[in-house]
Amino acid sequence: MSRFYSDTVRSITPYVPGEQPKDRSFIKLNTNENPYPASPMAVAAIHSVSGVEARLYPDPEVADLRRTLAAYHGLEIDRIFVGNGSDEVLAMMYPAFFNRTDTIAFPDITYSFYPVYAALYEIPFTAVPLSEDFTVDFRDYPNTLKALLLANPNAPTAIAVSAGEIEAQLKLRPDTLIIVDEAYVDFGAESVIPLTRRHDNLLVIQTMSKARSLAGLRVGMAFGNPELIRGLECIRDSFNSYTLDVVAQRAAKASYEDVAYFEQTRRAIIATREKAVAALAAIGFTVLPSSANFVFCTMPGKSGAEVQQYLRDNGVLVRRFNTPRIKEWLRITIGTDEEMDEVLRLLRLFVQEKI
Repeated sequence: MSRFYSDTVRSITPYVPGEQPKDRSFIKLNTNENPYPASPMAVAAIHSVSGVEARLYPDPEVADLRRTLAAYHGLEIDRIFVGNGSDEVLAMMYPAFFNRTDTIAFPDITYSFYPVYAALYEIPFTAVPLSEDFTVDFRDYPNTLKALLLANPNAPTAIAVSAGEIEAQLKLRPDTLIIVDEAYVDFGAESVIPLTRRHDNLLVIQTMSKARSLAGLRVGMAFGNPELIRGLECIRDSFNSYTLDVVAQRAAKASYEDVAYFEQTRRAIIATREKAVAALAAIGFTVLPSSANFVFCTMPGKSGAEVQQYLRDNGVLVRRFNTPRIKEWLRITIGTDEEMDEVLRLLRLFVQEKI
């Protein structure tokens, strides 16, 4: 350990991302990537970037992309912030809105970057246990919170909260900033972006990594009241004014313009998910209702670690979280029909071998 480390580095436990194997022969269903390629329009946009454009700094305002997003969502451009992936947007959100004397809250089982950022910025937080059925019960959240952070649909459970429930909380908690992380919203939940017009205590975070197949380019967005957006811009410009490179800006804009491809791939993933849920249940798995591009499931009486290792030994990667309530559960990203058929074949074999 270096003697130059700060107290933060000495004390913090960093986020651990899902495995990214160099061996491309694996069926990779562990990090919720889209099984389909990026939009052909996005790929063409990537190739359209010239050497001269690469030589110059990108537009720090990301104006072209923000105008496209504004038109798509029916918002003004000053209600939209763009960053280098939704993780960066989240990272900028903490110093923009929270003080070390504030308290924020989020579910105890959710995206594990939330507590990491809280520790990094020394923001007190409360991890509120999910209900027995893994749903969020807002009655368990104190009324004195500075902010309530909600992944919707939640990860890794895939369970969604309705827009009506979220709006009810916005009205009940006018002095609490409610942040809704909609990384997976396009696979079955209802976005609350329209509510940002009516509620200045709502900030919505989205990403282009999941439904738009741009995980390799890192594009994330925030939608909210213009004053909230200005807060994010203040942190951005105190850190890195050029957060989104020219290639990512161009590809993201084209991806949003290719609505037909987005709908085609989104619907394909949802259809595959529904077939997978039924098949897993038939094998004997308990599967939570999913509004995401993954399923969260467990085989009663079987070790989650053993199932995960069996799949890995046979060329399939899935995610497991070694935390008490969910250590026997697996999060399986929805792949193509062919990939899911192979996963289900292996799981049937596993069950037969363990009888």
